Amino acid sequence: MKSLKKEYPLHIMLIPGVIVTLIYAYGPMAGLVMAFQQFEPLSGFFKSDFVGLDNFRYVFNLPDFKQVLWNTLVIAIIKMVLSLLVPLILALLLNELTKKWFAGFIQSAIFLPFFLSWTVLGGVIIELFSLNGPINGLISSMGLEPIMFMLDNCWFRGIIIGSDVWKGMGYNMIIMLAAITGINATLYEAAEVDGAGKWKQMLNITLPGIAPIIILLSVLGLGGILNAGFEQILIMYNPTVYAGADIIDTFVYRLGMFSQQFGPAAAVGLFKSIISLFMVSTTYYAAYKFNNYRIF
Repeated sequence: MKSLKKEYPLHIMLIPGVIVTLIYAYGPMAGLVMAFQQFEPLSGFFKSDFVGLDNFRYVFNLPDFKQVLWNTLVIAIIKMVLSLLVPLILALLLNELTKKWFAGFIQSAIFLPFFLSWTVLGGVIIELFSLNGPINGLISSMGLEPIMFMLDNCWFRGIIIGSDVWKGMGYNMIIMLAAITGINATLYEAAEVDGAGKWKQMLNITLPGIAPIIILLSVLGLGGILNAGFEQILIMYNPTVYAGADIIDTFVYRLGMFSQQFGPAAAVGLFKSIISLFMVSTTYYAAYKFNNYRIF
């Protein structure tokens, strides 16, 4: 109670945020009851027929569901790995630049795409890789046949992953650079005295020093392992590439909005949330158990 009295102004400041969270994050969770109903919009939650686990059985037996789940895992895992690896490499390289003005320019240029929405970037990427776009123009000028990037499953998946990493790498790079600058400079001085070069300094000082941040980003990434980029894929994909790019979120969108199957769509969403909760809990426990790292 003494601590509460001392910190009550901070608790009061939290009230608006808590209210917004309850309304927009926890309030809609009441709609999960649709996953167990033959939901009819005109009947509402209370008058729709209860069907138990029938919606889950129906969804899991759909011929496209396994492919959708596989697409989601492949795209999300590759995105997660590259979204950690690429910013880490960039942060290490930028940290070694001696010209601060040049490092700042490169940093800003890399960070800029993060502020652009997928509505803008999606249109740009579609134009770049279209049949008559500049990429195919360059290919044609070399005497090669144009490639239908946006209609080929293999190429399209690579474009989805590459563009997402390109857009978001600046954010993680800034976080890692901040962690690197927080490392005690005397450690590097001592390493130089002992004859350690840049490579050994990176392996023995820099990487261990930013390991907690890497673990944190990994934990947060694994929590969204089934989030493969709904907005990005919805804007850029088409029926031709469903086999290689259709993910759980776009599958739910089509199932609920186009087919009007609200119960099965809610069942898929609930399934995804349970898997995500399990993954983030497991990863957080592993980080605490093996590296003694805690977020809270």
